[in-house]
Amino acid sequence: MVSATVVLGATVATVLAVTAVGALAARGRVGNVEDFITARNTTGAGSLTATLVASSMGAWILFSPAEAGAAFGGLAAVAGYAAGSAVPMIAYAWLGPRIRRLIPRGHSLTEYAYARYGTAMYAYVLAVSVAYMFTFLAAEMTGITGALSLIAGVPRWQTAAVVGAAVLAYTAYGGLRASIVTDVVQTLVVLPLLAVAFGAALLSLGGTGAVYDRIVAADPSLLDPGFLGGLEFGAYVVIAVLGAEMLNQAWWQRVYTAESEATLRRSFLVAAVAVVPMVLLAGLFGPVARGLGLDLSGGRASVAFFVVVTETMPDAVVLAVAVLAVLLVTSSADTLLNAIASVVTADLPRLVDADDLTGAARLLTVAVALAAIAVGAQGYSVLAVFLTADLLASATFIPLLAGLFSPRVRGRAALVASVAGLVAGVAFFPIARPVLVPTVAGALPASFLYAFFGAAAVSGGVTLAAVLLAPGEYDLGRLEREIGRLDGAADGGPPGTGPDRAEVSRTADGGPDRGAVGDGGGGGGDRR
Repeated sequence: MVSATVVLGATVATVLAVTAVGALAARGRVGNVEDFITARNTTGAGSLTATLVASSMGAWILFSPAEAGAAFGGLAAVAGYAAGSAVPMIAYAWLGPRIRRLIPRGHSLTEYAYARYGTAMYAYVLAVSVAYMFTFLAAEMTGITGALSLIAGVPRWQTAAVVGAAVLAYTAYGGLRASIVTDVVQTLVVLPLLAVAFGAALLSLGGTGAVYDRIVAADPSLLDPGFLGGLEFGAYVVIAVLGAEMLNQAWWQRVYTAESEATLRRSFLVAAVAVVPMVLLAGLFGPVARGLGLDLSGGRASVAFFVVVTETMPDAVVLAVAVLAVLLVTSSADTLLNAIASVVTADLPRLVDADDLTGAARLLTVAVALAAIAVGAQGYSVLAVFLTADLLASATFIPLLAGLFSPRVRGRAALVASVAGLVAGVAFFPIARPVLVPTVAGALPASFLYAFFGAAAVSGGVTLAAVLLAPGEYDLGRLEREIGRLDGAADGGPPGTGPDRAEVSRTADGGPDRGAVGDGGGGGGDRR
């Protein structure tokens, strides 16, 4: 077993190297809040693809897919997880250009929600989005602390403190620019390390034939692509991940940082292809753990990847896997920290002077990081934490995004649709059983499939009814007029040439209506 001192030392060296790269990359390049949270139109295809891959493939890739393969349906479940990871990327390749055209000077999904739907829906979306991203961040910290504890007995609080402090340092300093550059480096290192880990596992276990025979002997359904339990898991995880990623501010940031629409489409599609084999490789460690008869009780299914590594591989490979895990968690943690800060910062002009925005964004980054470190040190099921956050998003993403396409969805209808979907999902959600009224829990089956499909179907159905029945329309052109740069400048122009933020705020708070048609709009005319 690798000693705790060696693993902790390797962790410190890794995060210090990443911190140095991030800080140097951002040095002298963060002149205002726009640079900090959007880095608008600055990222080419190669860097954008790398940051998409690194940001989407956080430390969770070593936990949730393997847990799914071990406990939720073998190969079929892993394949569903891989598909679920790719589908949001494909969706953004189509959705991203529309966001850029309708809101060319935008920053966040919450400011879109405010301008399009009004205060109530904005508050709901803000709560759901931040809750999801914070949960994602906390799950990443939970995963890495659990992994290093299993590998070498490193105390959870030490891992959380070291990784969290390092990521916080360069993210609070360099913002999105630092995150993107470190993602590029991490992608170049992570991909070979993941391939080495999988190859070393196969060699240690006697090759693919031996591994296949042991898994089939343990449970043939683990490698059955048509296994019903695995297909069911795959079906609801696609809905869960799609809904969650639609409300992930990290992707909205990267929509704006792309240098062009063509770059955006190409990068998201390439990333969609790239993540599939990565999830498959990591997820197969779950069935392998079952085939080897390793102990996965007591919540150890969520660390099945590391159970296989520690039980079958030499110390050098175990240490390399520890470094891989640290790199993965930093690649997603910096993205999430900056995304959470940017969501709130985009709305801060209503509360603070523009000169204070960058400092306020940095303070928010610190606060979120400290909270995530505290949660990550506790130790929870990574997959259970993710699924809880995913349910919130699955009930919200259809009403939220419908406003980008239909002028007939109103603020009140979008909120009602989201809440109705959430109620429907919670009624079936297995994790919610302890808090449900006994009569409800007894009358409805506990099913993740029903929960996620129910949440999406109900919210989508109410939204469709609103589109068909709403009287009046919203002028989508108002989004461009009402959402402007935070520094008061037009893209590439001097300060003062962009939309007047004071005017926007007055309108958004219920002032003069600047373009609604009828009574169906959001923006200033509809604050329901």
